[in-house]
Amino acid sequence: MVESSSMLVSTNETNSREEENQRSLTELSNNECLQEGDEKQAVSRKSPKLSDNVEVGDTQVHDRVFLIPSQDQGNDQSHSAVMSDNSSSLISELGRDISISCLLRLSRSDYGLIASLNHTFRSLVRTGELYQIRQKMGVVEHWVYFSCEILEWECFDPNRSRWIHLPRMPFDQCFMCSDKESLAVGTELLVFGRGLLSQVVYTYNMLTNTWSDGTKMDIPRFLFASASTGGIAIVAGGCDPSGKILSVAELYNSNTKTWETLPNMNKARKMCSAVFMDGKFYVLGGIGKDQTKHLTSGEEFDLKTRKWREIPNMFPPRSSEGGATERKAISEAPPLVAVVKNVLYAADYGHWELRRYVKESNRWVTLGRLPRGPTSTNGWGLAFRACGDQLVIIGGPSSLDVTQIEIYSWIPDEYAPQWNLLAIKESRGFVYNCAVMGC
Repeated sequence: MVESSSMLVSTNETNSREEENQRSLTELSNNECLQEGDEKQAVSRKSPKLSDNVEVGDTQVHDRVFLIPSQDQGNDQSHSAVMSDNSSSLISELGRDISISCLLRLSRSDYGLIASLNHTFRSLVRTGELYQIRQKMGVVEHWVYFSCEILEWECFDPNRSRWIHLPRMPFDQCFMCSDKESLAVGTELLVFGRGLLSQVVYTYNMLTNTWSDGTKMDIPRFLFASASTGGIAIVAGGCDPSGKILSVAELYNSNTKTWETLPNMNKARKMCSAVFMDGKFYVLGGIGKDQTKHLTSGEEFDLKTRKWREIPNMFPPRSSEGGATERKAISEAPPLVAVVKNVLYAADYGHWELRRYVKESNRWVTLGRLPRGPTSTNGWGLAFRACGDQLVIIGGPSSLDVTQIEIYSWIPDEYAPQWNLLAIKESRGFVYNCAVMGC
């Protein structure tokens, strides 16, 4: 028997299971892979085939959905000791390159199972190499991460209608009681908040399924705007620990875990929102230095020229606002905006309408109503995000007797929005933070 509490199987038994796993994965590869000559072309134009859906509201998660165990959940050396002589290879009959091409066609929900085959598969997934290849080949799946309870996070895979409960965040009394911002970039989920003396950043690593201390910004801030694309994210505006409203912006590189200071925006603003569109970074709305009303302008940052351009009236206030008072401005949530296929949309929580931005004329048009189920308090408690080619809205009903969260989606087309109920889960119906991770 192997001298390990985590692997109470014999070497022969383990090798037999590995050989069986290899044969199973080879059969899967033979069924899913195209001919080698068409391989690269197919991978670049097709995303993984996603299937095996479960019923709406089902909270059961199969073992293969869970990500790679953290370091304290298994001993890599003991694991390696029982590997067969072929553990350094992927699918030996196909070779490494074709094996990886086959793995790209699988959902990342399956990667936990794949990583259990042998050390090489485990390393391919856990080091992020497979996700880097997926990014280069344009293979992306989007999962929604959100928090409805303090220090607790849920993940929803809309492709397979599956829920994943993340490990609980580290406990910090000041952080727990503070306002928080979140963003997903690469294979990381970053959550920002206040500590006793300074800003606190916690990072959830999807590859290891663990939380750790994240890299702090060069200029600590709160109530800022953020957006990500690929392996980078940009944060802009916000206020410092003393309450001063900022115009500074920074870029985060998830590969190097570093922050880079960018040129300042034209206007300082907090409680604003941001998106990437047409390869550029946009900041919309927010509250200016006078803190008396919402800003109506937007700002565009060109990553190539490293310059900001102000766009007047890019996000005008709702007609009901008129001369908004300071109390009114501060009490409302930042703009709920999202981009699908380089088209900007906004959820108007005041009129409960969905709007689309017309770039050519710098104006907004109303498309139709938001879904009936979710509600909000001046925009708080409601999440509106882009998830691949669809818009998603996450929230709960107003009834005190119903404690559940609902997820709706709509794939934009030329018609009025028809919202599809993706899932229902028992939970507190108030969304504190939400981010979409695409990898």
